[in-house]
Amino acid sequence: MRSFRIGHAMAALTLGAAIVVSPCPQAAPAADDGRLAALGKLIFMDPSLSASGKLSCATCHSPEHAYGPPDGKAVQLGGPNVDRPGARAVPSLRYVLNRTPIWYQEHPAGLLDRLTDKDLSPVGGFGWDGRFDTLEAQAAFPLLAPNEMANKDRGAVAAALRAAPYADQFKAVFGDDALADADKLFAAAMSAIAAFELEDPSFHPYTSKYDLYLDGKAKLTARERRGKALFDDPDKGNCASCHQDGKGADGSHPLFTDYQFEALAVPRNAELQQNADPNYYDLGLCGPVRTDQADNKLLCGLFKTPTLRNIASRGVFFHNGRFHTLKEALKFYVERDTAPQKWYRSVNGTVETFDDLPAALRGNVDTIDPPLTLKKGDKPFWTDAQIDDVIAFLKTLDDGYRQPGS
Repeated sequence: MRSFRIGHAMAALTLGAAIVVSPCPQAAPAADDGRLAALGKLIFMDPSLSASGKLSCATCHSPEHAYGPPDGKAVQLGGPNVDRPGARAVPSLRYVLNRTPIWYQEHPAGLLDRLTDKDLSPVGGFGWDGRFDTLEAQAAFPLLAPNEMANKDRGAVAAALRAAPYADQFKAVFGDDALADADKLFAAAMSAIAAFELEDPSFHPYTSKYDLYLDGKAKLTARERRGKALFDDPDKGNCASCHQDGKGADGSHPLFTDYQFEALAVPRNAELQQNADPNYYDLGLCGPVRTDQADNKLLCGLFKTPTLRNIASRGVFFHNGRFHTLKEALKFYVERDTAPQKWYRSVNGTVETFDDLPAALRGNVDTIDPPLTLKKGDKPFWTDAQIDDVIAFLKTLDDGYRQPGS
């Protein structure tokens, strides 16, 4: 197995194949006076833009839950009757939107010849499989997805926008003819959502205890400090190698993700309707939703590293929503290889490790980066008490912290 967990200094460099995304017409630029973001907020919160009339962007990306799912369900329901399950857990939209690198970019002539496989680690893009390079494309997908907001086409969305109580605001921002052309109206709406996600402080509040700690305005408890040390230890937890927790060179606070991709071999989730078919596999970067990397079998099973901010208040973990408590997710992380019988199903009396990947692709799973290097029967890198210490540290990443006495 070749690890893709190397080359952090080259995080702006990516694999050489452009993402195939249905193009979205570019909206005319609007004045940068806050009106576009205000319009985007109205669109984001509007359930009338779904076929059911019951789902808005905020239904699954709840502002009260760090723009993540409002419950601990593995996946959310959508479709015209709000009865069609999704295939992946809903990720949080908080923090990563304004600094996520694009998946693909052109490189100077001759540079690719000097790069190694380590330098070409896949990185960036929006979504678990990084298939969107713009916030506009990311926002458009759920509006048209059959198991999400389920609109027939962009014209149906445009019709709902024309009937919305804020329709006149499109004219104020984009001009008197903003509602005339369906494609242009759809594009204008997507640009407004993007502006809301980029500009509204609720998407990047930096109000956690850890932020105050980095600024010298709060102190970590002894347990939190122990948890941070375990989190940072490259020979044990090794969490900070992917979820960096130090300030940037410019003093910026960390987002706890390197935007890269990893094959962790999260166990197959029987809760997912799709998994009733034994031949169905979610292969992340190489399908079934993303298609442009399907021929690169080395990428099968890889999913983007999420931010850990607000992770302690989340109720569903990993791309397939297999775990519903933070402690369970961390125990899997450190016991995947030492006690595989606890996590994977048995077939004819044999534990089928890495069971959510076809057997031919299980060599893609990371087995060379601690703590994923141990063998069955080995002592896990963390004890239960140490896991609790790490959880105490991760709780400092939740927003809304208030100083004692404040």
